[in-house]
Amino acid sequence: MDYSNMSVTYFIITGISDNPLLQFLVFLLVLLIYLTTLGGNLTILLLVCLDHHLHTPMYFFLANLSVLDISCSTITLHKILTSFILGDNTISVLECHVQIFIFLSLTCDELLVLAAMGYDRYVAICKPLHYHHVMTFGICIHLASLCWVCGFLESIPTFMGVFKLTCYESNKMDHFFCDIMPVMKLTCSDKIFLQLYILTVGVFICGFTPFALTFISYIFIFATILSIRSSSGRRKAFYTCSSHLTVVLCLYASLVFQYLRPSSSINLGSNKYFSLCNAAAVPILNPLIYSLKNKDVKAAIRRRLRLAIV
Repeated sequence: MDYSNMSVTYFIITGISDNPLLQFLVFLLVLLIYLTTLGGNLTILLLVCLDHHLHTPMYFFLANLSVLDISCSTITLHKILTSFILGDNTISVLECHVQIFIFLSLTCDELLVLAAMGYDRYVAICKPLHYHHVMTFGICIHLASLCWVCGFLESIPTFMGVFKLTCYESNKMDHFFCDIMPVMKLTCSDKIFLQLYILTVGVFICGFTPFALTFISYIFIFATILSIRSSSGRRKAFYTCSSHLTVVLCLYASLVFQYLRPSSSINLGSNKYFSLCNAAAVPILNPLIYSLKNKDVKAAIRRRLRLAIV
């Protein structure tokens, strides 16, 4: 791939603000959020690996989700941190395109993993007697592998479309990382194919398909919960899927506000704040929600702390 014919060889990432004081405050906030995200998700990973009580399909998928959250936070937030420390806010065109590909792949992977977790909750609530026969370790491995592979395959055409954008009006990007929307805003190349692909494959396949699968799972879940006669039984059944449902709603809400607003209301200056919320706040929610609401995770933390003290 020859980048010698590009009108620009690098982009200047403007970040959140030009104000030095605000830059420092944003740096401290992002650093705190990133370290909390890293620590929380690594804690989930270690608990799932070390505690045999968490060797279940739900926590296996949760571990996959933690890996995705760590990766997504790193790929999106690292430029804010490194540019403030090193004073270099430039990124090569090739690095920018690779960052777009990785970010889109991780986002697709996360939506698919959440859909797989929805199916796991469906089997647990609607088919409890068959749960251990349906959700075997082999099935979980195959489902997780399928999610990862499909997420990366879905992003390849988008990467190829972005790679064909060989002309740019400016190299100054009003964002804090290389996202597809600010790159398309800067290009003067023909982007009709890429826009059509994003609308069809990006929205309907990468976004709507996992959403539809998750939605269908919850239709059956809620129907089963409503058919339970005792109120305590309904609460217990709903409790088993409440953490997952909260994460799903938060992620899809952030994506809708970021990418699916009417084009007339989209402003890249304000859109980067939605991106910052998606990149910084959403990954930190998973360990917080699963640690605060989930009694199994809290029990595993207590067991690890007792072993560490002894």
